[in-house]
Amino acid sequence: MNSAQNASVREDSAFMKASGLVIETLEKTRATGYADLGEDQLMPKGVVHGGVYATIVETIGSAGASHAVSELGQYSVGVNNSTDFLRPSTGTHATVVAEALYQGRTQQLWQVVITDSATGKDLARGQLRVQNVPESPEQ
Repeated sequence: MNSAQNASVREDSAFMKASGLVIETLEKTRATGYADLGEDQLMPKGVVHGGVYATIVETIGSAGASHAVSELGQYSVGVNNSTDFLRPSTGTHATVVAEALYQGRTQQLWQVVITDSATGKDLARGQLRVQNVPESPEQ
């Protein structure tokens, strides 16, 4: 991701690295990226943990939403994350696409789709509702 697009995304934290998510593009109504899912994201039975998918939905949705309101001196925080796990995976290169469904003055709703690049089948799909908040308390 071009760090000039949104310097507030912490891609260097251990948690973010563990999720496997890499954000490639941020636009006001769309964000894209990918995740290389493998051994580090598996549950004991050998499938990708659903929490990884929920984390990806929360992260890329919040990043896109924050980018959309950054010029207003705001950023966005998740207030509801509803992620459906559609099919199990033992690991793959997954594409991630987030799109704004609604962008209001105080809240936004984003849809995120996580797709297995090899098969083209959706692995998970989520909706993230975010609250737009001021960067500083005076606003």
